[in-house]
Amino acid sequence: MRKVVAFMHISLDGFAAGPGGELDWAIMNEELEPYVDNLLKTVDTVLYGRMTYQMMAGYWPTVPGNPTSTKHEIDHANWVENVSKVVLSKTLSKVEWKNTRLIKDNIAEEISSLKEGPGRDIMIFGSPRVVHTLAQLDLVDVYRITINPIVLGTGTPLFKVPMSLQLVEEAKTFRCGVVALHYQTIK
Repeated sequence: MRKVVAFMHISLDGFAAGPGGELDWAIMNEELEPYVDNLLKTVDTVLYGRMTYQMMAGYWPTVPGNPTSTKHEIDHANWVENVSKVVLSKTLSKVEWKNTRLIKDNIAEEISSLKEGPGRDIMIFGSPRVVHTLAQLDLVDVYRITINPIVLGTGTPLFKVPMSLQLVEEAKTFRCGVVALHYQTIK
């Protein structure tokens, strides 16, 4: 069975987004790129909430044509263009990005069906409210968390429901101060 993996950057004080939903504080640099690239090899479907979907759909398709884009950015843009994308939103009426489908209702049934289907894991990117919803439905199996050396003071927390987690592998520390953690939920 496929797993739902929440891959989230968080601040030291546990926020996955700033007070206005911003993620510009999260460190993503050459040191972290190989780590993230290895995670992406385990995934063939991504989950977004409305805000993250609109941000991603507005940015990544522009990267290949931008002369200032790095090779890594172009490679990632091509990956995200071709991967299966699922958007959870009650307010969007349609999604138009390549390989994207919209789930408006019956979230538990739809995500359970995705998990039972063939393929690699399903990863939630930068959508803390999606994590809240799926955690409440007991549908998140793994948390891949990168803790950033910043204190936001306010924002959207990663966790909103009580749960027990088990550390799967030792923490990985990066020179830039980010610490990567890998937990699985205890069901």
